[in-house]
Formats: sequence, structure tokens, C-alpha cells
Amino acid sequence: MQTSGRRTCPECRGTLRTEEQETVCTECGLVVEADRIDRGPEWRAFDEETRERTGAPLTPARHDMGLSTEIGHDASVSAGKRRRLTRMRTQHRRASAPSKVARNRREGFGEIWRMTGRLSLPDTIRDRACVLFTSAQEDDLLRGRSIEGIATAAVYAICRIASISRTLAEVAAVSRVDRGRLKNCYGVLNRAFELETGPIDPAEYLPRFATELGLDADVERRARQLAARATNEGIAAGRNPAGVAGGCLYTAAIETDCSLTQRAAADVAGVAPATLRETYHRLR
Repeated sequence: MQTSGRRTCPECRGTLRTEEQETVCTECGLVVEADRIDRGPEWRAFDEETRERTGAPLTPARHDMGLSTEIGHDASVSAGKRRRLTRMRTQHRRASAPSKVARNRREGFGEIWRMTGRLSLPDTIRDRACVLFTSAQEDDLLRGRSIEGIATAAVYAICRIASISRTLAEVAAVSRVDRGRLKNCYGVLNRAFELETGPIDPAEYLPRFATELGLDADVERRARQLAARATNEGIAAGRNPAGVAGGCLYTAAIETDCSLTQRAAADVAGVAPATLRETYHRLR
């Protein structure tokens, strides 16, 4: 509404003010106009060299590099249209992976996404596991082996390479294969690609184990000292690092008069109490 060349509010006749793409009344706060047009650049920079106008960045964690489209769900449409959309989604899913290689890769990547989510692993580990799975598929390592086994072994291998403390039992617990098949598939990947895994420092497990056991910071601090001693004196050589970490926590709890049973420490570490006791006696 215009009055004597000055714009006024249509509700209270107050003065209008334009700020941050909105025209509002200074008296009653009514928003008269809103300009939501993004006048910034049309491209997005995912790194220092690549600029894209639309879409998400390409990712090796998808079998189609993230270039495919999806047919969404809409609960407001009629039943007949929902059935038609369901058939369209089925056909679209089949067309997005026309070959057996693409279908196997999509299934393997889905397993990797599921397991890394259950294990609370970062996206970088997920992407590297997908790349390792792709390399295994290209080298025909899936022949005679399950897709789930190679996918699980890829996740465990990347955790070992990145020195992320995830035990074999923990990875197997979220997998659809048993521990024996996981070890077999991991051995296949290790022999084929000569993975630079190296030994895991037992100290990597201490924060997580101490949190699960509800131990104080003093116990964890003493356990770190024991873990460093176990590594320097060769006590941890050739032993399960999770078991060594459990033994260090149990020893530290005994030294600091903290209540902790061998069974509880062994269960968290995923080892037998006898394995934990061996580390304890060598440290004592």
C-alpha cells in the first residue's frame, strides 16, 4: 500500500523497513515481502580444484560414484499411484545395476555402509573400504567367496591399516559372516594386496575399554604406563593387542585398589580370562 510515496503496513499502517531480504513492519512485525533468491555463485567447491554446479560430490563409496537418481516416496498420493511408483522404483533399481558386477558391488557397498555405521567409523574408513572391495572384485577375489565376507574383511583391513582399535570379534559381531570366514577373507586380501597393517598398539584400546568398564581416569593413566612398558619390553609381541590392553587395565585396577574382575575385563577385550591372566603375571 502506498501513502504519499511512503510504503506502509496494510494491517497497522506502520512504517515498513527492508532488511536481510525481508520487508517487515516496524510497528507490528508483519513480514510483507520476502526475497529468498540465493544471489550467490551457482557452483559449489568440493575441493580446491573441482567446482560443480549441481549435485553431490562424486564418491567411491557408491557403486555408481553417486551419479544415479532415486525415486522417492509420497504418502499423499492415491493407492494406484503408489503401486505404480513401487513398480517404477523396482525397474529403476534393476536398471541402475544392469550387470552382475555392478549388482555385486552395490551389495558389497551396502554391507560396508551398514557395518561402518554400526561400528561408528568415520566416512574416510567407509570410502577406503569400498575402494579395497572394488580392487578385490577387479582381481576376481570374490570367486568362490561370499560378498559379505570380502566386504567385512575390507572394513577390518582398513581399520588395521588406519590403526583404529576394532577387534576381530567386534567386526564379526556386526557382520553377516562368522569369525572364521572373516579371518579367511582377511587373509586372502592380505596376501593379494600385501596390506600394510602392522601391529596395533594396545594403548589404542584403553580409552574405549575403560569407558565400557566405568573405570576412573587414574586407572586408565596407569594402564597406559603399563601398555607402554609391555610394548617396550616385548611382552605385547605376538599377542592379541586387545588382550594386552585388558590385562593392563586389570593390573592397573589391582594396583589402584579399584574393583574389577578378570571376567569383566576379559569380556570387554573379547579374550579368555586365561589370556588376560598371562599378561597380568608378566607385568607383575
